[in-house]
Amino acid sequence: MLFNKPKAPRRPLHVKKGDKVVVTAGQYKSDEPREVLKVDADDRRVIVAGVNMRWKHQKRSPQNPKGGRVQMEQPIDISNVLLFSEKLGKGTRTRTELVDGKKVRVGVRCGTKFD
Repeated sequence: MLFNKPKAPRRPLHVKKGDKVVVTAGQYKSDEPREVLKVDADDRRVIVAGVNMRWKHQKRSPQNPKGGRVQMEQPIDISNVLLFSEKLGKGTRTRTELVDGKKVRVGVRCGTKFD
């Protein structure tokens, strides 16, 4: 972040914490559904269970007296995941529709309501 560049205005995200998603790019690409553990809306990144595993070196502390190496999930770009549709059995793009005055995420190909 050189020169404290202002961030772009926030756009709504197509995934939320707890959603089942499919990774569409990179080493972990597959049709296997995985769970979203965390969403960082500012940086437009997500942490997905079992994806982008990296070794983290832990310092000794009272909670972790031995220290050592721990494998942890690291964030990936939000554009590399799609919501998993049970009806299709694979990932689907989504659009938002107004249903009873509420915005609802709807699968483009299958029509599944995700909220």
